[in-house]
Amino acid sequence: MTARIEGIVTAGTFSLDGQDFDVENNVWLVGDDDEVVVVDAAHDAAAILAAVGGRRLVAVLSTHGHNDHIDAAVDVANGGGAPVHLHADDRMLWDAVHPGRRPLPLADGDRFEVAGTALTVLHTPGHSPGAVCLHAPGIGEHGTLFSGDTLFRGGPGATGRSFSSFPLILESIRTRLLSLPGGTRVLTGHGGSTTIGDEAGDYDAWVARGH
Repeated sequence: MTARIEGIVTAGTFSLDGQDFDVENNVWLVGDDDEVVVVDAAHDAAAILAAVGGRRLVAVLSTHGHNDHIDAAVDVANGGGAPVHLHADDRMLWDAVHPGRRPLPLADGDRFEVAGTALTVLHTPGHSPGAVCLHAPGIGEHGTLFSGDTLFRGGPGATGRSFSSFPLILESIRTRLLSLPGGTRVLTGHGGSTTIGDEAGDYDAWVARGH
């Protein structure tokens, strides 16, 4: 059976630098009727585990360590008997939320197999030091990218907070993402989807914007 993508939206709080924000997060599930990977276990472990259902949970993959993307990760992993993976450069963010649990590392070029499909890790620092995207060229006509908070419809993710860098996120997008086929579907950490081609034409405007 071909791998498919399911998405649910969960709501909670994003906290950083002494500020709290009410947010809605996209949680993505990639798999088939037998097994599944969860991308960014946000806020509501019960809802995520309900979406997993009776399938084998292969892994919980975290695109970065901000609390709104990992706050339900441990409960989902425990409920599904699976490991949690996070880039090592975001451990300081993880440890602020889950000090008693060490995630398994993921690194640029790592591949995760689920339902006959590979998800390849692209390290895209900028939004956070350990931010990654997950590229699934085998899903969809032109492939699919799970971009976390690195790339959205309309531009890069926010960088005006601790551990972030606007020049670095621009470099990550230019060198790692804009080289993907223009038709690549981009499934983001918040809000609606886009494509690489729809965003590529605005890159120079983002550079000129300067933030």
